Amino acid sequence: MSTAQSKNITPRSQDFAAWYQDVVLQGDMAEPAEVVKGCMVIKPNGYAVWEGLQAELDRRFKATGHKNVYFPLFIPESFLRREAEHVEGFSPELAVVTIAGGKKLEEPYVVRPTSETIIGHFFARWIQSWRDLPVLVNQWANVVRWELRTRMFLRTTEFLWQEGHTAHGSEEEAREEAVRMLHIYADVAEEVMAMPVIRGVKSRAEKFAGAQRSYCIEAMMQNGLALQAGTSHELGQNFGKAFDVKYQSKEGTLEYVWQTSWGVSTRLIGGLIMTHSDDKGLVLPPRLAPVKAVIVPIFRKEEEREKVLEAANRMAADLNGAGLTAEVDAREGYNPGHKFFHWEQRGVPVTIELGPRDLAAGTAVVKRRDLGTKESRPKEGLAAAVRGILDEMQSSMLATGRERLKANTVTASSMGEVEEILSSATAEKGGGKFVMAHIKDDPACDAKVKEFRASVRCIPLKDENDGPGKCIVTGETVAQRSVIAKAY
Repeated sequence: MSTAQSKNITPRSQDFAAWYQDVVLQGDMAEPAEVVKGCMVIKPNGYAVWEGLQAELDRRFKATGHKNVYFPLFIPESFLRREAEHVEGFSPELAVVTIAGGKKLEEPYVVRPTSETIIGHFFARWIQSWRDLPVLVNQWANVVRWELRTRMFLRTTEFLWQEGHTAHGSEEEAREEAVRMLHIYADVAEEVMAMPVIRGVKSRAEKFAGAQRSYCIEAMMQNGLALQAGTSHELGQNFGKAFDVKYQSKEGTLEYVWQTSWGVSTRLIGGLIMTHSDDKGLVLPPRLAPVKAVIVPIFRKEEEREKVLEAANRMAADLNGAGLTAEVDAREGYNPGHKFFHWEQRGVPVTIELGPRDLAAGTAVVKRRDLGTKESRPKEGLAAAVRGILDEMQSSMLATGRERLKANTVTASSMGEVEEILSSATAEKGGGKFVMAHIKDDPACDAKVKEFRASVRCIPLKDENDGPGKCIVTGETVAQRSVIAKAY
């Protein structure tokens, strides 16, 4: 990762939160929608990344039998009250519509915070028999949760996401579905975003409101803080009973369905930024970069201009023909240095310099965004060379993230040790940690961790530590260590 810094971007070591804000703004990803509290405007560079994530996820969803649907943005308030734990969990975040068309509504509508309730209502209409199962649907939508403290992409009042909802005839099938979708999220995070994650189960205190069990992927940002990057929930029969979603079994009995829900949001873009970017600005993994390469023509004399631009356009056509999205920066009134700086801050993986000397030599100078390294490459076979660089960059970014996760994951055997590690870690300057400790899955134990502003992030699905041990709160034996960290 390049270590030089931009004068427009606060160094990570000085103030990580300010650095993140600067990278989002200078990378032209988004800006605050100041006229609407807590919301943001996602700009073309940011939305193109979201479209890339959508495409990767949507393909995987459909390959596993899910179909896209769309449900109303407004949900009758009474729907949320049918599942007591659910309404209690979301109540502080709800936006409620009480007047419409100039008249007070007989029943207020809640602006969608999530859709389990209204989908449960329609599942009750659609499902009558075991032959109707499973139902596997997903919707791409926006949701509203009234947040007190907002940060672009990470936590905003309105955000974009997908939410999958399924109904099954058995608990085992629903559990398999919830875990399958968790692994899809983890695969996209690692293979596409180059962001390593821990796959785990949420503690009872941290599970989704109304769920029987919640699964999650947790990622470590450059400052050592955790980011919950995706969740998948076993809802059990809670919503089935609340909305009377029954089916006639093969044996002729009436049974409640077993449901799941799962989702990721534009928060992933925030995770992407904090995982890879540097003090120069945005760094995008090649698989998600909207533009893979930008060619910057360099010339001093007007008579050189036409030849260089013609060669640059041919080069871009060759790259595009090879499936690599490439552009020529032919803007007038800007010198090459300004153009390089512009694309560097926007995270374009590769920039290519092309001038009269390069034309004469039959070469071009190729620069990698992540390392800042330059090398001259023959124009013949350049598309294959650029593809190789992009593949190497993708692999290198994932390897760097994995090394960071490994280097900043430590074990602890007492609550005092956990507190000392997390309280002394200056996360805003890059000193946060993931602490692996034995802790009982009990809300009272979670509450002890929250006393020093940390939380139990998850119980990993794969135990890579030392098996059973004594709980750091109760002294009881627990099967494995959990991840404890400070988080976004």
